[in-house]
Amino acid sequence: MDGDADGALDYDGKGDGGSEAVKVICLGDSAVGKSKLLERFLLDNFKPQTISTYALTLYRYSAKVKDTDVVVDFWDTAGQEMFQSMHPSYYHQAHACIMVFDATRKITYKNLERWYKELRQYRPHIPVFCAVNKIDANMEVTQQRFAFPDKNGVPLYYVSASNGMNVVKLFRDAIEAAWKYKKDPADETDQIFQELQRL
Repeated sequence: MDGDADGALDYDGKGDGGSEAVKVICLGDSAVGKSKLLERFLLDNFKPQTISTYALTLYRYSAKVKDTDVVVDFWDTAGQEMFQSMHPSYYHQAHACIMVFDATRKITYKNLERWYKELRQYRPHIPVFCAVNKIDANMEVTQQRFAFPDKNGVPLYYVSASNGMNVVKLFRDAIEAAWKYKKDPADETDQIFQELQRL
């Protein structure tokens, strides 16, 4: 991946070998299963290249979207969500977000509003997907409607990292949405940056 002067990845540029590069972030309380969902998706397809740092884990994935090679970096927290806030760099240049809550813990659902508010401070327009995880432990949750996704126009996925239910669909939809967003960003800062890149 291309980097800037500080060695950070530049997701507004091209990825390895000239392919498109997109960044998908995961948000939600600790222990809702964000990492497990990522591992389920990635390990069912291939062995991921994992890059660990003190603050996050990057999972790199090669995808094809509408005949375009896309390098996807999934950003996963390394526990800093316990502080109920993420560093602004976590959101920087993100093209899509997957928000996760736990079907067995109501507080993780209630906290989605706080996560969503913080996300929108930094990325007002990126596509967001909401996943209720661990439905294998509480199948009744699949019969419930949730106000948060309805109110915010966010698609809801009933998923299980344990048995893999709907996990592939969730991540494939997020990848395609991230790619489309990068092609036609709604954030003014993204549009300005892309215009500068063309000069």
